[in-house]
Amino acid sequence: MNASEAAHYDKVRAIFDILEGRREADLLLKNLNILDVHGETVYQGSILVYDKRIVALNPDEEVLKVREVFDGQGLYAIPGLIDAHIHFESQLAHPVALGEAMVPCGTTTIFSECLDLLSAAGAEGVEAAENLFRDHDKLPYRLFAFAPGKKTDARVTEAVLKMDPVIGLGEFEHFTYSSGNDDDFRKAAWVRARGGFMNGHWGVTALSDMILNYLPAIGVSNNHDVWNEQDIEKSIRYGFPTHIKFGVGSAEVIKVLLRAIVDRKWPTDNFMLCTDNISVERLLHQGHMDWIISLCAEMGINPIHAIKMATLNTARSFHMEDRIGSLAPGRFADIVLTPSLSAIEPLYVFKDGALVAERGKLLTNADNDYSLMCKKGVPGLDDLTADQLDIEPLEVSEDGTKAKVYLFDVYGRGHAKFYREVWVPLKDGKVVPELDGEKLSRLSVVQRYANGDRHIVNGLFTGVHLERGAVATFWPAPKPYFVAVGQDSVEMCGCLKRVDAHAGACIVTENGSEKAAMPLEIYGVMANMSVAELTAAAGAIDAALEDLGNRNEGEPVVNKLLSLFISLHRFRFMA
Repeated sequence: MNASEAAHYDKVRAIFDILEGRREADLLLKNLNILDVHGETVYQGSILVYDKRIVALNPDEEVLKVREVFDGQGLYAIPGLIDAHIHFESQLAHPVALGEAMVPCGTTTIFSECLDLLSAAGAEGVEAAENLFRDHDKLPYRLFAFAPGKKTDARVTEAVLKMDPVIGLGEFEHFTYSSGNDDDFRKAAWVRARGGFMNGHWGVTALSDMILNYLPAIGVSNNHDVWNEQDIEKSIRYGFPTHIKFGVGSAEVIKVLLRAIVDRKWPTDNFMLCTDNISVERLLHQGHMDWIISLCAEMGINPIHAIKMATLNTARSFHMEDRIGSLAPGRFADIVLTPSLSAIEPLYVFKDGALVAERGKLLTNADNDYSLMCKKGVPGLDDLTADQLDIEPLEVSEDGTKAKVYLFDVYGRGHAKFYREVWVPLKDGKVVPELDGEKLSRLSVVQRYANGDRHIVNGLFTGVHLERGAVATFWPAPKPYFVAVGQDSVEMCGCLKRVDAHAGACIVTENGSEKAAMPLEIYGVMANMSVAELTAAAGAIDAALEDLGNRNEGEPVVNKLLSLFISLHRFRFMA
């Protein structure tokens, strides 16, 4: 035998000896109500673990030798939960901090995009990916990643496709693949030749029916770009395993999608659950896949079907059902113990047969260091002047009393509601920031590095309301832009220039003085902070804004503002 064959011989012989009582197993979890996601039944029993995997269900304890026994106290044992699509950068936390917030929610596997980070890294994209993935196997969750399908140079994608734990190509940009971009053809060819997966970002809200055939025709593996019943119907009709996402935009979006599934009685085997983008604060206070499963049950989906949407369905979609997604021999021992199937409460979370979280607290984490990825700011706004942030009307009424301007909505992402053209008062040649008697904040979208005329879009904004002061933040991908919210151009300009001193940041000012700041030192998209530090910084931003008149609900303001950049890009408000 060669070395590989010998190692496998030792492994299969060891499993046989364990089941015959001749060798010691690692762990026996007993006194469980085990969910069989294959048969959609629950049965009483025990689970035997050896070398990170389940090797037996209901083993004969009279002959068994085991190093450790864990009493499951009659709790339900369900497979470790899986997020089918999440962006590393969306929660601003680096992978270690993400694990601290996410794993206690019962999530043991994620399928992750990293395109914004690598886009922000630019020429250092390959190096950034190597640093991001280094020691990923030490994390308390299982990571599968995707090389950037958009926003990055093709050579970066080609290099990242060869890295561990990358299993395929991330989401395409529908504005480029629909126009026949050659880089997209090359990226698709590379991953097809490797037999990898392609993440779909189908663009059902933006593309013609004919071009919607393109991604499924070339073998894209899934689609997470659905926003309503009609989108879902198209997605499953075209053969996509379809993601139902929670973290993007308003929390009402997922309820619309779940209501459609229930009302239309679509088989839930078509669907997987994911977050796409979610803040650490939401993970800590509301939950992750555990909360989404519970919401599914509340909305009328069979609880076992909901659990399958966050376990077996995803594993099957990525051809990993022999490794994850169920509690059966041969699968990794990723196990969550909960007192209920309809209201998931992860009391104990096991990954690879090791207890990694208990009653909402992470017990073990990696010590990976991401300081090499921290960058200093390269300012680009030295020549920005306050008057450039004044709102110029798109159109003025004949009597000169009204102006047509843009109105942006922080919760409108994915819908035409993201922006509207509205008529507001015009007084002494200046736009009055109010609509139907309601006073609104102003929003400025500002290009960081100008080559000639700087691209700036000014309008009104709903979602963050300031009576005074300003808040500004930055996002580098796919293009370096700022957004600022406030009432006064001078204040907004000063706030923008404070952010400009950093690689990335969210900063609140009043009368030119800094009231709160969250630096995003890792290429301008992640904070090099622990969960406690990150949540404290986000809380300080919200507290400062509350003092300036904002009454925040839902996500922290820093996450709300950062979510704008996807929509600004999608609706072509970036040059």
